[in-house]
Amino acid sequence: MDTLLKNSYHTVRIEGYSADGSGVARIGGRVVFIKGAISGELCEVKILKVLKNLAYAKIERIIESSENRTAPVCPNFGKCGGCDFLHMSYEEELSFKKRRVEDAFSRIGGLNLPLSAVHGADMTEGYRNKVIYAIGTKDGRAVAGFYRERSHDIVPVSRCLIQPAESDRAAVAVCRWIDEYGVSVYDERTETGVVRHVFVRKAFGTGQMAVCIVAADRLKAADSLVETIRAACPGVTSIVLCINKKPGNTVLGDELVTLWGADFIEEELCSLRFKLSPRSFFQVNARQAEILYKKTLEFADIDNACTVIDLYCGTGSISLVLAQKAGHVIGVEVVPEAVSDAIENAKRNNIANAEFICADAAKSAFELKARGITPSVVVVDPPRKGLTPGLIDTIAEMSPERVVYVSCDPATLARDLKLFTERGYTPLRAEAVDMFPRTRHIECVVLMSRVEK
Repeated sequence: MDTLLKNSYHTVRIEGYSADGSGVARIGGRVVFIKGAISGELCEVKILKVLKNLAYAKIERIIESSENRTAPVCPNFGKCGGCDFLHMSYEEELSFKKRRVEDAFSRIGGLNLPLSAVHGADMTEGYRNKVIYAIGTKDGRAVAGFYRERSHDIVPVSRCLIQPAESDRAAVAVCRWIDEYGVSVYDERTETGVVRHVFVRKAFGTGQMAVCIVAADRLKAADSLVETIRAACPGVTSIVLCINKKPGNTVLGDELVTLWGADFIEEELCSLRFKLSPRSFFQVNARQAEILYKKTLEFADIDNACTVIDLYCGTGSISLVLAQKAGHVIGVEVVPEAVSDAIENAKRNNIANAEFICADAAKSAFELKARGITPSVVVVDPPRKGLTPGLIDTIAEMSPERVVYVSCDPATLARDLKLFTERGYTPLRAEAVDMFPRTRHIECVVLMSRVEK
């Protein structure tokens, strides 16, 4: 008789972790996922859902607690969907992330590729340089917060520990202004109201700070809004209104209006200075990004005789780091505003050996190959979905000596590494950089070398 039934209780030993950081146990041949459990713990659990080969459960009681368990310091942990690991030590978190990457390499990629290093962060709090607060109402007053996991219910948050305190103060100030001046809050169900989000960027290298208010229309009492934000955040250097009238959950709209100060901020990274507008992509953890970029440059192993192609280059941050050593760098990015920023960033850093193309990565790689461009190195930093097989084919046909793959998703990275090996490239080194402390996410950089036939 099957004893693994919904609402039944069981005592289990936690054997390890799933890819999202849930604890894993086994009952009667089935894998059971238990959110918030730590490897090695003995727990009494309640079964929530039973499928053919697996089940989900929640902790009812911890019988034997792990020495790596810690008391979460945030009252919103487990509610807002932001942090995953405030219940465990940072050392255990890094251990989980190492196993997660190596398991993906082995299970998905069929590779024996151990991580030679996992670069943990010196700062596990206040490290994010970008945050988007959803604006809603509670008990008749405006609140700022984050969406509950897998929902659009806003969890009000006055202090988020992984954001700089100034960012939180800006969001609270906007809410105070909304209440004082009777400004309406946008309701996505009825598509009525005005203020939708508050988007804050804080540059760690320069100290500059931008506050972008996303609204469905122009604002009344905008001068008072500027005064309120400046009073709460004396270090702010840019206050911008972004008008987004479109329904749905896309945050930024097409129209930007500068309410006060500059329409951008600058960040310093790897001895370079970058312009960041509201739409610019930039790594959210500047200190760890510097480690990631230096590791990318090390893996590329280039000199002034090398041509490098950087696919998915964004605002050109990796391209410009590479250009400090390479003979010529070609950056490719599909977002026009990012390409404009990349070109301007090259100029402001007096870098003349980098060019930027606004195009789809796969299409541009094919066209560069047709032009006879023969790169020594190709660097790719794709979105979470990874590369297409066609793009991998084109890169392999270019026959670069080395491919450096920067990835934010171990599963798609492992999948693509397997395809590269089938096309004559061998992964030689892999390292991880923890860009997102206290969350399940991990960034990796992998060096591949062409196998001589």
